[in-house]
Amino acid sequence: MKFIVSSSSLLKELQMLGGVINATNTLPILDNFLFEITEKILTITASDLETTFSSSINVESESNSIIALPARLLLDTVKTFSEQPLTFLKTEKNTVEIIADNGKYAVAYVKGEEYPKSVELTDAKSTKMQGNILYNAINSTIFASGNDDLRPIMSGVFFQFSKESLTFVATDAHKLVKYTRTDFVAQENIEFIVPKKPLQILKGILQNINSEIIIHYNETNAQFNFGDSMLTCRLIDGKYPNYEAVIPKENPNQMQINRLSFLNSVKRVSIFSNKTTYQIRLNIAGAAMQITAEDFDYSNSAEERLECDYQGEDIKIGFNSRFLIEMLNGLDSDKVKLSMSLPNRAGLLTPTEIKEEGEEITMLVMPVMLNT
Repeated sequence: MKFIVSSSSLLKELQMLGGVINATNTLPILDNFLFEITEKILTITASDLETTFSSSINVESESNSIIALPARLLLDTVKTFSEQPLTFLKTEKNTVEIIADNGKYAVAYVKGEEYPKSVELTDAKSTKMQGNILYNAINSTIFASGNDDLRPIMSGVFFQFSKESLTFVATDAHKLVKYTRTDFVAQENIEFIVPKKPLQILKGILQNINSEIIIHYNETNAQFNFGDSMLTCRLIDGKYPNYEAVIPKENPNQMQINRLSFLNSVKRVSIFSNKTTYQIRLNIAGAAMQITAEDFDYSNSAEERLECDYQGEDIKIGFNSRFLIEMLNGLDSDKVKLSMSLPNRAGLLTPTEIKEEGEEITMLVMPVMLNT
């Protein structure tokens, strides 16, 4: 086996795929990248059995071959090179020699045939969307997904595709985000839950990709294809909660306010909140909102007043400041609307203007009991 590849092209692929590999793996071979050369195309694969990510680049090669090379060692080495051709040559000592401009490095390899095979989707349906659209959907929802091992169905993002729209939902029972695109549709109605890890990987990559993403899915797996890359992941098994039932429909108390002013005020005031509850209090009356926080254990307190446009009865309501900060950071709007009904009912946070046509986003945050 011998092939020549650009160091910068190889590094780009390895860094993209490296996020799949776990610090500790059940199978030692999963500590490796799989290198497979077919007709001068090098396909590199990383897997943790649940998620498999492959990507292809052109190389100079005279023969087809397949080997597995240690991921961490390879990444640490390749990222130190300036742009140059690297020659990979299999030796008789059961090593692969990497030949660079100023040196050569021997790396032990594993037989590629021992690497776990990627899942092939059967009876799969598919839909298409632009990379930046999928990025927006993931970025807007993933922070609201849970981390509770006892409720795995809430530890991912719920994909709900229909002939009318594509909807993405995430919740941890304290906060919920629903992101909908009415400008993209699927072949038929289908629902599935994608785990957080593959979505985090996609989020990091798709931010700079505007090409078309093709999503294939069946009852057990989903596959995301873009350019010369393919990410396949096992879906979370189970039925997602009826999220529509927890979104309050009647919210007569509505406040509009500058998003950045609200966000910065919550950040400052929350510094003085109790470090267990992170509770802040919103006291809204007339055209003003008072934001307060207290930490009785240390006699710390803070209070700020913001102007707002408010329609409704005077209300005092408490929220976890961390959740509000996450949601306000997740919205891309100059102004936001906070819709409420009662102090013990969820509040809805929505943008007042939509930056992209066909986009709808609703964020729900549960209140916390106010200290009297």
